[in-house]
Amino acid sequence: MRTQATETVLIQLKEPPMSALPVHATPEDRREHMARRRAGAKMGWFIHALVYVCVNAGLAVLAWQGGRSWNLYPLAGWGLGLAIHGLAVWLGGSGLYERLLQSERDKLRSDPR
Repeated sequence: MRTQATETVLIQLKEPPMSALPVHATPEDRREHMARRRAGAKMGWFIHALVYVCVNAGLAVLAWQGGRSWNLYPLAGWGLGLAIHGLAVWLGGSGLYERLLQSERDKLRSDPR
């Protein structure tokens, strides 16, 4: 026996998430959606960079107190990851994402299993 609450939950589970852009969106809606996605990606990179600086400063203090420079290894490895993240965010990695997304949509349309 299904209640109204059960029906509501089932409908919500079938609907796309709120961040999804409706099919009938206007060009202005699409620009707004893309702007929000890009701003979110850039904010994610800034948070990543802040955590990188804070954690590596703490590691540098620990290494300095111990008299060894082992902190350079996580600094370099994580720095490489931060640089790659920055390249993807700041140099247009979203084009790759959009192409992959479209490819998956096309596959699902042809074989919706």
